[in-house]
Amino acid sequence: MKGRIAVWAAQVRAPFLLLAVALVLIGGALAHDQGLFNSLRFVLCLVGTVLAHASVNLFNELSDHRTGIDHRTRRTPFSGGSGNLPSGATTPSAVRFASWATLLSAAAIGLALTLSAGWLLAVFILVGGLVTVFYTTHLARVAMGELFAGLCLGSMVVVGTYLAITGEVTTTAVLVSVPPGILTSLLLFLNEFPDLEADREGGRRHLLILLGRRTSSRIYVLALAVCYAFIIGGFAAGWFPALILLTLLTLPLAFKASLTTLRDHESFEKMVPAQGANVGVVLGVDFLIALAYFLH
Repeated sequence: MKGRIAVWAAQVRAPFLLLAVALVLIGGALAHDQGLFNSLRFVLCLVGTVLAHASVNLFNELSDHRTGIDHRTRRTPFSGGSGNLPSGATTPSAVRFASWATLLSAAAIGLALTLSAGWLLAVFILVGGLVTVFYTTHLARVAMGELFAGLCLGSMVVVGTYLAITGEVTTTAVLVSVPPGILTSLLLFLNEFPDLEADREGGRRHLLILLGRRTSSRIYVLALAVCYAFIIGGFAAGWFPALILLTLLTLPLAFKASLTTLRDHESFEKMVPAQGANVGVVLGVDFLIALAYFLH
């Protein structure tokens, strides 16, 4: 039994589901800051978002197996999939069932929340569901994967959580959702570096394939700088509380990821520490934003 749990934890890429938790926490923290926090709605958002994220990962693994990417990629702790399907630890039919089961469960929770939050939340759910199903098969083939990942598994989760809890969307919620959106896009973007050749052979046409590693490394650093500048500028403009500057504690990790990517973007082995530092930046900033608003 423990063995099967471990297999499926790897299949859904369980450690990466922390991203969903962090994003929901930001939306919940905003609602808490406004005195509108609702524990039941928050828990439902958390469960639904984690299920949706698991579904994304399962659909991605299924597609990579079908296109042969799984058999060409070199795996790292942060990219390359679980390897369960190529090894036979799971079967395509089981993963397909789990993909739809998690997606439909997430949709059911979301639709239940719309009864109190209103029709706009249903739009969020519909867009998220479509992106989940068609991300790998369509969006990642027309250089739109990174954009929609940042939008749907970044900004929309923050705003959607706030909407589900409070029944409204505010300017503050939209502004606070911008850095998490950028960071989710960059998480995917940097994790594509080791898989470039395998992805190209598997039919993907994401930004890294179109732009190449050298140009993409510069875009990564620029986008990361924009993210921090937005946070600092937002504080200076009075959009965000002073505690949001806690996110600057992640700057050493950001410098490590940036310098390594600029210098070693062609090296598979040397990019792994950059990936790890980038994961630390993404989760660190997201959790610290949530902490800032809970404390504020």
